[in-house]
Amino acid sequence: MSGEGKRPERDKKPRSAGSSKPSGSSRYSGEKGPSSAGNRPSSNARKPKTTRGGERNFDSRDKYEKGDKKPFNKKPYVKPETSEDKTKSFIQKRRLEKISKEVHKDTVRLNKYIANSGICSRREADELIAQGLVEVNGKVVTEMGYQVQKTDRVVFDNQNITPEKPVYVLLNKPKGYISTTKDEKARKTVMDLTANASPYRILPVGRLDRQTTGVILLTNDGHITKKLTHPSFSIQKIYHVTLDRKLTNDDMKLIAEGIRLEEGVAEVDSISFIEGKPKNEVGIEIHIGWNRVVRRIFQKLGYEVEALDRVMFAGLTKKNIKRGHWRILTEQEVNNLKML
Repeated sequence: MSGEGKRPERDKKPRSAGSSKPSGSSRYSGEKGPSSAGNRPSSNARKPKTTRGGERNFDSRDKYEKGDKKPFNKKPYVKPETSEDKTKSFIQKRRLEKISKEVHKDTVRLNKYIANSGICSRREADELIAQGLVEVNGKVVTEMGYQVQKTDRVVFDNQNITPEKPVYVLLNKPKGYISTTKDEKARKTVMDLTANASPYRILPVGRLDRQTTGVILLTNDGHITKKLTHPSFSIQKIYHVTLDRKLTNDDMKLIAEGIRLEEGVAEVDSISFIEGKPKNEVGIEIHIGWNRVVRRIFQKLGYEVEALDRVMFAGLTKKNIKRGHWRILTEQEVNNLKML
């Protein structure tokens, strides 16, 4: 290829500041060019925004490369806060507030104290406190957030309450056990059968005779105990009665109408023979809680009760509980008791 076809090479810049300046064909030739090569600025030097003559230099690429100015003044990206993030932040804030307001371990808020006893929820406890229905050490307390000690005596509805977790134990009582916490004659009690049922001290709700078998409830919930034993609540009880002889239809009618005893007329809700059983076995439903009332009803008419078994109490039965064994009530059963 001839030399005339080749493109003319451009003048190369000198590698050092001391090298000679290109000829007049260079871009620096003319009146505005520098007078000497030594006065020409280095390629690495920062260029000013404007020249001495006032002309603006728009080449600002080197400033972006060196970080003097961020391009477009772009703000850093911030991830938008989601509802889940807000919830987590709120929970953490509440936890910090709880820690900062934590009081001595020996004290507890009165509404929590009442709620732990199983009487009601904290919100309902606040309402009871506001109504002046709660006493602490003999004084009515209406202050929200009042702190009580474990040794304080708290009374609601004329009943002492404790901050223990409520426990409900259903026992299928066998013969030979009495329904008291202890006996002076050292006889066996229902407490012996439920010794391992709860770490708290539980008490029998009502009583069953020593020779009477069947379902009996034990609990540390004083409010439930009062409700199930107070006559005004009319708690239903069903007994399976075995007599020494057949019960006549006339006597059954008299029992259904009511038998007069020392306390008054013993009203019976219902009485009937048991299907598939002989006529000396009957089922009787009653709500009064007089002492030995079922036995005395039949004795009034000349019958002797050979066996008495309580099969239902306040809607609770002994189903799937062997004689002498117990079980803990379910949450639904406890709710049913509270709604009676």
